[in-house]
Amino acid sequence: MAQETSQAVCRKCRRAGEKLFLKGEKCFTHKCIFERRPHSPGMLDSQRKHRSTVSEYGSQLREKQKIKNAYGLREQQFVNYVRSASGKRGGDPTKELFSSLESRLDRVVYRLGLASSQAMARQMVGHGHVLVNGKRTTVPSYRLRSGDTVSVRQGSKDSPLFVGDAVKNRVEKQLLPPWLSFDAKKFEGSVRAHPSLDATVMPYDLKAVIEFYSR
Repeated sequence: MAQETSQAVCRKCRRAGEKLFLKGEKCFTHKCIFERRPHSPGMLDSQRKHRSTVSEYGSQLREKQKIKNAYGLREQQFVNYVRSASGKRGGDPTKELFSSLESRLDRVVYRLGLASSQAMARQMVGHGHVLVNGKRTTVPSYRLRSGDTVSVRQGSKDSPLFVGDAVKNRVEKQLLPPWLSFDAKKFEGSVRAHPSLDATVMPYDLKAVIEFYSR
C-alpha cells in the first residue's frame, strides 16, 4: 500500500469531525491541519454554520469510517472482520470484532508504544523489524493469542525507529490495556489475556458498525 500524504491523512480526521491521531506524535504539532480546518473538506462557510441533522445511516457510516481508518484497514478487510464476528454463534459480535481488531500484530505493536501511529506499526511489521515468539513475522494482520510475545529484532534495535529520547519516553509513558504487558529494557511485550472490550480503549461505537453491515 502506497504511503499516504500528510494532507490525505488529515482529511480523514476532518471528514470524521474529530482527531483520530492517525499520524501519532505529529498530530500534536502545529502542522496538524485539523487544528486549523476542523470542518469537512470542501464545506462552505454557510454549511459549517448550518449542518443538517445526520441520519441513523449517516451516523453508522461515519462510525464505520472512523474505526476503519483508526485501524488502517481497507474496506474488504474490515468487512471480513465484521462478517466473521457476526457469524460466530453464541458470541457478542461487538466483543468478537473488538478482539479480532485488537489482536492484530500491527495493533499490538502500536499499543505497546513501539510505534507512534498505526501506520508506522504496520510498516515496522512489514519491514521485518518485529518478532513473534522469537520468529520474524511480516504480516500486519497476524492474529496474536494469549501467551504470545512480541519483540524487536536484534538487528533492528539500533535503528532510528527504536532509539532516542522520544522513543524511550513514548514507551515508558505508554498506557497499556490490561491484556498487554511490556518490558521497556528488553523491548519485549506479551499478550497476557484475551482483549476485553473497554470504552476507554475503544472510543467508537462498534454496535453501530455491526448494524450498518447487517442492513
